[in-house]
Amino acid sequence: MEYLVIDLEMSGDDPSYHDVIEIGAVLYTDNWMELGRYQSYVYPENEEAFSKPSEEVHGISLEQLKDAPMLDDVLPEFEAWMLGLRKLKPDPFDNSRALRHTMISGLGIVNDFAFLRAAYGIINRRWPFSYHMLDMQSLTHALFPIFKAAGEAVPERQSLTAIAAYFNLERETEEHNALEDAVLTGRCFIELNKMIDRLKVDPAV
Repeated sequence: MEYLVIDLEMSGDDPSYHDVIEIGAVLYTDNWMELGRYQSYVYPENEEAFSKPSEEVHGISLEQLKDAPMLDDVLPEFEAWMLGLRKLKPDPFDNSRALRHTMISGLGIVNDFAFLRAAYGIINRRWPFSYHMLDMQSLTHALFPIFKAAGEAVPERQSLTAIAAYFNLERETEEHNALEDAVLTGRCFIELNKMIDRLKVDPAV
């Protein structure tokens, strides 16, 4: 089971109407060894739905995307990138057998998952992944109260900034984009796994 940590930027907040405009991803082995990184901008299928409030959040304008590839090119390339890291030959049409054990992971991953799934539907491409997700917010929601009860300080918020700061992590560059957030999220997952390793079961209970 590989872990695919993703962060997407979108043209709005409705996966049935708005589009993915940037994909950032890091692929890890089942024991969280990094295999590689991927980033691509995507020209939106629905230009009219491009949202100004969303642009203010991610800082990507429609003008900046004018030379970006379309979903028809990006999604096959995205799959080929993952399979290339595993030394497997991609199928131009269907990689579901090879990628079905890849778990999509991230912060608030349900939203990114919905947009990525919708993107596959837009171009009528077979969904190659499983439907299992690993969500950092769900994980920290369960873990942090346990450590707080044990007397350890934990962040009061579950934003990426708060969780990263708790682990003394920060972005590798000043540039804010989907890949940087995916990288930072992956590093937080690694630290969270170290926390899990510290949990012990009391046999007397």
